[in-house]
Amino acid sequence: MELIIDAHQHFWKYNKREYPWINDQMEILKKNYLPGHLSSLMTEEKIIGSVAVQARQSIEETEWLLQLADEYEFVKGVVGWVDLCSKNLTDQLDKYASNQKLVGVRHVIHDEPDDFYILRNDFNRGIEELKKYNLTYDILIFEHHLPQTIEFVKKHPNQIFIVDHIAKPKIRQGNLHPWKTNIEKLAGFQNVFCKLSGIITEADWKNWNDETIKPYLDVVVDAFGTNRVMIGSDWPVCLVAGSYKQVIELTTDYFTKFSENEKGAVFGNNALNIYQMI
Repeated sequence: MELIIDAHQHFWKYNKREYPWINDQMEILKKNYLPGHLSSLMTEEKIIGSVAVQARQSIEETEWLLQLADEYEFVKGVVGWVDLCSKNLTDQLDKYASNQKLVGVRHVIHDEPDDFYILRNDFNRGIEELKKYNLTYDILIFEHHLPQTIEFVKKHPNQIFIVDHIAKPKIRQGNLHPWKTNIEKLAGFQNVFCKLSGIITEADWKNWNDETIKPYLDVVVDAFGTNRVMIGSDWPVCLVAGSYKQVIELTTDYFTKFSENEKGAVFGNNALNIYQMI
């Protein structure tokens, strides 16, 4: 295994208005998290590059992340935000997709009041445009969104999708079902990939361990295979439940007994290939 790519991390300059989801139980997140803070952590874990993912639903966020990617070589790709429901979507994509660091887009589906937002006609028309620009789409949902997400994916057989945070199962409650059945159905679509990210924040923040997480990793790796999963720290969000080092070690420990080729795929090559990062 020659390289490690952190396929999912965030940056922000904290303010309460733009990050309303950061509540009082997440006090550690109420400050700035910028490339300089992450680079030293990555060096300690021998991680050579990352994918910066949007945390705000604005064009300004996309522009800012692309600017950071230009300034910091370790930011290999950006998953930004565009208004997929907009009549002016093509103009947005024309403007930003010309930047090779923009590798995909994401919308925070799980914060939408409508649990069926992902099946909206205007949203799906927007998704249909992404393939023309060679952009992936990151799916951010809770596990109860999986049935409609399966229907969504069926509509777009030629679009590359990446499921963030293994679709946020109820690890804290110790529930595998119905998440397991639905994630296996979703994995049946060969154009869908999955990030082993955001896992410890779905567990008991103070009492999780490798054994509480392992059944969920088993399900995802068995369903998707080592050629369709990748690691991501979800830094700095992960800090509510564990350190950057703990998050990376969780997955590196899990894959200890896998072959070098499999580890190479999971820890770097899949992210590079799926996001087509330079």
